[in-house]
Amino acid sequence: MSVPGPAAPLPVKARQDAQDWAHHMTAYMAQTAGVTLDPGSAEPFFNDCVGRNDEVAEDGRYTMSYAVYSSAPLDRHPEAVRKVRTMLEQQGFTIDGYRETADGKVDTVVDASQASSRYLITVQTTTGGLLLFRVNTPCLLPPPPSTTSR
Repeated sequence: MSVPGPAAPLPVKARQDAQDWAHHMTAYMAQTAGVTLDPGSAEPFFNDCVGRNDEVAEDGRYTMSYAVYSSAPLDRHPEAVRKVRTMLEQQGFTIDGYRETADGKVDTVVDASQASSRYLITVQTTTGGLLLFRVNTPCLLPPPPSTTSR
């Protein structure tokens, strides 16, 4: 697996394609976990890429964080994150963090990353007892505007 270096060109992906992939990935994780997502809770957040010295390029580069929730019962969260963790490992993601309980209470989290794409995945119990599925992208560059010949 090739890991992009700091001077590697940015991946090119349209915002809608990034959002569609995140939607598909969160749906796949929820299906794997055996839970149902609350479709009205999906929230894509797009931000400008900010450089090391707080510079922002004017070429449309962006990052996206996509979050969607499940109201699965709290006692099902540990099994759900176990299943997601196994699936992510099988898909080539590295598990960066994992927990099922904290202080004797259900408080799940699985954090995963994929070196080749630099995508980050999180599934976790929220303060309100929901199960959060999140996808974060690296800095992406939108495709150039299409030009049509006449």
